[in-house]
Amino acid sequence: MLLPQPRNRFSVEVLWSGILSHKWFVLAVVVLFGLGGWQGARVILGPAVVVDQAVRGRLIETVVASGHVETPFRVEIGSQLTGTVQEVLVQEGEKVTKGQPLISLEARELTASVVQAQGAVAQAEARIRQIEELTRPSADEALTQAKATLLNAQQTYDRTAQLEHNGYATRAALDDAQKTLDVARAQMRAAQFQVYTASPGGSDYVMAQTLLNQARANLDTAESRLGYATIAAPRDGVLITRSVERGTVVQPGKTLLVLAPAGDSQLVLQIDERNLGKIALGQKAVASADAYPDRRFPAVITYINPGVDISRASVEVKLTVADPPDYLRQDMTVSVDIEVAAKDDALVLPLRAVHDVLSGAPWVLGIKDGRASQRPVKIGLHGNSHVEIIDGLAAGDVAIPLNSGILTGQRLRPVLQ
Repeated sequence: MLLPQPRNRFSVEVLWSGILSHKWFVLAVVVLFGLGGWQGARVILGPAVVVDQAVRGRLIETVVASGHVETPFRVEIGSQLTGTVQEVLVQEGEKVTKGQPLISLEARELTASVVQAQGAVAQAEARIRQIEELTRPSADEALTQAKATLLNAQQTYDRTAQLEHNGYATRAALDDAQKTLDVARAQMRAAQFQVYTASPGGSDYVMAQTLLNQARANLDTAESRLGYATIAAPRDGVLITRSVERGTVVQPGKTLLVLAPAGDSQLVLQIDERNLGKIALGQKAVASADAYPDRRFPAVITYINPGVDISRASVEVKLTVADPPDYLRQDMTVSVDIEVAAKDDALVLPLRAVHDVLSGAPWVLGIKDGRASQRPVKIGLHGNSHVEIIDGLAAGDVAIPLNSGILTGQRLRPVLQ
């Protein structure tokens, strides 16, 4: 016997069949109802907004600036004489050591001058040897002979005078003996003078020595000028500029090469004058080259210009890099973070949540009764991305970021990161 089917089962099957046949329409209705409910909740409760929370932690205040790399000084290298460049022995950017030849000039005339000066020195030395080996010994021999002649003449005169006194010699004989004695004495004085002039301190010797000194000085000058024909590095460093080529006629006073000496490097920055009161000599900093942003190195402030550049409203500051990395190059652009203050237990809030930071009345958008509420704050240290809140917020309070688009009084639902 057949039993009748329940009517409610039939209705469910009919309903389900109708839903399946109009499934896309039903899905669209459900989505519309869902969007409507979501929009209703958004209107009533406000949009969900990611907020920042004030927390306690360490905050470092830094002054950030960009600049470039320099050596403490640069050496301009030029020629000390006029000449033609024979060869340039180095390239721009090359490392050189002290005394290394950099440029050679044509030196035929200079070499000839050295040879001529060497000949003059040899001639002057020969004159000294002639005096010492010939003139002085001859003068000594002549003096010995003059002494013997004088002694003989003196004895002859004495005997003749005695004989003339005793009446055995005539007056004429005595006069002849006197004349012979006077000649011997004159020869003696002449021989003594010859010995003196040929001795050190005498006129002939002094003149010969003076000529020798002059010849040696001329030789030193000629050799020095010949040495100037090779321009060498005055110290270790890197050549950063080259403005000379083979065949160039160079003159004194013209810069041919510029050398950046090896050793400490310095970073030259322009700091906004508003930060002048925050920086001081000896402050530490961390720098990075724009070409190598992930490689950082330490530096220390060693110079603050006493004047302000009125056109740029900035102050020139120099930092010394005691151990510059190998990749650092002259005039390379760098970014520097100078640590000017630090605090361990500061109430820290992201900088993006603070309005009018540079004004005298900063404020934040807090949340009160589910709505955005403007709250004045007092700021302490400034970090790169965070600031210290001295007054106006407590630990755990939240603030709405500036880019959220929320206006004062608007409802919202805060969401912590």
